[in-house]
Amino acid sequence: MTVSVREELWWKQAVIYQIYPASFCDSNGDGIGDLPGITSKLDYIASLGVDVIWICPMYDSPQVDMGYDISNYEDVYAPYGTLDDMVTLINETHARGMRIMLDLVINHTSDQHAWFKESRSSKDSPKRDWYIWRPAKYSASGERLPPNNWRSNFGGGSVWEWDETTQEYYLHLFATEQPDVNWENPETRKAIYASSMEFWLERGVDGFRVDTVNMYSKPPGLPDAPIVDPTTPYQPAGMVYCNGPRMHEFLSEMNAILTKYGAITVGELPCTPDTARVLKYVSAKEKQLNMVFQFDIVDVGFGHTHKFETTPKNFTLVDFKAAVDLTQALIRGSDGWSTVFLENHDQARSVSRFTDDRPEFRVRGAKLLALMEACLSGTQYVYQGQEIGCVNAPKDSYPAENYLDIDSSQFYNMVKERHGADNKAELDKAFSAMQYIARDHARIPMPWNGKAKYGGFSEAAEKAGKEVKEPWMKPHPLAGEIDVASQLDDPESVLAFWRKMLRFRQDNKDLLVYGGFRDLRPLDKDLFVFVKETQQGGGAKVLVVLNFTAEEKTWEVPGAEELGVEGTPELVPIMSTLSVKAQEGRLAAFEGAFNYM
Repeated sequence: MTVSVREELWWKQAVIYQIYPASFCDSNGDGIGDLPGITSKLDYIASLGVDVIWICPMYDSPQVDMGYDISNYEDVYAPYGTLDDMVTLINETHARGMRIMLDLVINHTSDQHAWFKESRSSKDSPKRDWYIWRPAKYSASGERLPPNNWRSNFGGGSVWEWDETTQEYYLHLFATEQPDVNWENPETRKAIYASSMEFWLERGVDGFRVDTVNMYSKPPGLPDAPIVDPTTPYQPAGMVYCNGPRMHEFLSEMNAILTKYGAITVGELPCTPDTARVLKYVSAKEKQLNMVFQFDIVDVGFGHTHKFETTPKNFTLVDFKAAVDLTQALIRGSDGWSTVFLENHDQARSVSRFTDDRPEFRVRGAKLLALMEACLSGTQYVYQGQEIGCVNAPKDSYPAENYLDIDSSQFYNMVKERHGADNKAELDKAFSAMQYIARDHARIPMPWNGKAKYGGFSEAAEKAGKEVKEPWMKPHPLAGEIDVASQLDDPESVLAFWRKMLRFRQDNKDLLVYGGFRDLRPLDKDLFVFVKETQQGGGAKVLVVLNFTAEEKTWEVPGAEELGVEGTPELVPIMSTLSVKAQEGRLAAFEGAFNYM
């Protein structure tokens, strides 16, 4: 479907701020972030220019995967608070003119969910078919084998777990404790919609971030994945089990419910490199999802058979720009919509990944990325701490034992099993990869005040004279250098720049939110030079030039032909990421410049 002018809707131009409850703010001093802590920071969040907050799973859970293993969709994890606390958070968010989204995790539940407990109790259980069970295969020698060769998303093992009681395997694409729900069963789907969606929509929730949104429909026969890693019996299988044949049918069912409440959706869409296939999910006429997270940008530099099988900065700026262009291409001439993000709870810090987190460059890098994001088309997402330029925990002051995420720990254990616990070279290689791209970096407690105990994570409780426990995850070693308190009144801070850019983006939404994107020099290895222009030809244009190196760079001002204009183009410098406007044709290390044409 070709569309010449994009429809303007509130959620397209919104700024959405993601919160990881365990790590955001601890109100009672127990070392775990909580819902009252989030409520206490709503004024701060609103001051950024945020329109929507997105809360990562706060449901009751054994916390094997930090809440993405849900044992009861209709209750709150006790250390986070109560249902009343959640209702208060919803109401207080609305009172400040913001909306609230929750995480919708419905590909799998916890193995402690009542549904699964009943399902595994007997082959004759009424809920047996609510999950995916299969008999064993056997080798020629009689060895019991799982039904196929799919590798788990966590570690290097199988996605199948043997159940001794019923003598069958159940499927878990993620942790053993996260059994996949059987979406082929209409009774199961009805229960999912009622418990995970309608329960919260009735309490005022405005939308959902839909976890693993393309994994519900499994391929018929559950075929083996191609062998790409001959060193292991289990193979990466995302391209096999994602985007199954009934995905769009299931999403249409969900959309019919969501539409009744006016709820918005953003789907997590891995293993979908084909733009035409992505568009099927977000095309307005298809009525599936409002938008999706594509992973082309944040997957740059990941290993091919396992994301950690890589080395830091194992990519070029050319690779990075090509990924940006791919996400922007989604909305060219279409009725679909895209998202703008570099960070979330599953990603390491963008300053460390894409620029340079050394002390002399980290502020510059954070501002450079803020300018870039603010100028890309799509709905803008900001992850907690991104607005103050948080970086990855340093390798020398944050050891491997501090990494608590199941993704990290299972990978590290896999390396030990494959190469030996005494193989220092392989373990150091593994740790270097974790220090670079582990999810743990996004989950380190938010540094509110570097002068307070534990970076101010439990500052309110401390001021109230309560005993304050060490946070559940070790505080950031750099909390004394990168925190909210020191930046609140600093006009040159990363926080001040993010606020400025989010206002600027809103003030120029025709160009920056809805405008067309064009990379002028995709093969330049040092500079990202792109144009944004209004949807209808002949309108305003801007030129954005970003220096992704630690050195000063000169650049040639694009000519009329390159810019697609008639006559000699005149550039009007508007802003630089540094305190002074950029010189024409020259950029300092990690400097970005914005010019009107």
